[in-house]
Amino acid sequence: QLELVESGGGSVQAGGSLTLSCAPSVYFDGRNCIGWFRQAPGKEREGVAAIDIAPGGRIKYLGSVKGRFIVSRDAAKNSVTLQMNDLELDDTANYYCAARVGAHCSGLSTSDFSVWGQGTQVTVSP
Repeated sequence: QLELVESGGGSVQAGGSLTLSCAPSVYFDGRNCIGWFRQAPGKEREGVAAIDIAPGGRIKYLGSVKGRFIVSRDAAKNSVTLQMNDLELDDTANYYCAARVGAHCSGLSTSDFSVWGQGTQVTVSP
């Protein structure tokens, strides 16, 4: 059974960087998609980035993180990484990775993803 484990959260000052990692419990390749989502207190969960697991596949970003966040897949480590640069106060949230099994990425809707990790907290301070 597929499970996802996030790591790499923490606290950073505005303008700093953090890297999150999502590790599936089984080798995850082929026609699948991994997405990163975040949820701040009192707000709905929103999609941040998504990447097709197959090489050369689709990558999607939330508009407010384009140019600052980079999502990538490391096949050798069977993981998906979210590199977050130039972090802003509004990036503070609990970050989750999620899997869309058996289909390519089509967007950043939470309803497209069926397997979710437990989340990791990212806190950006002034």
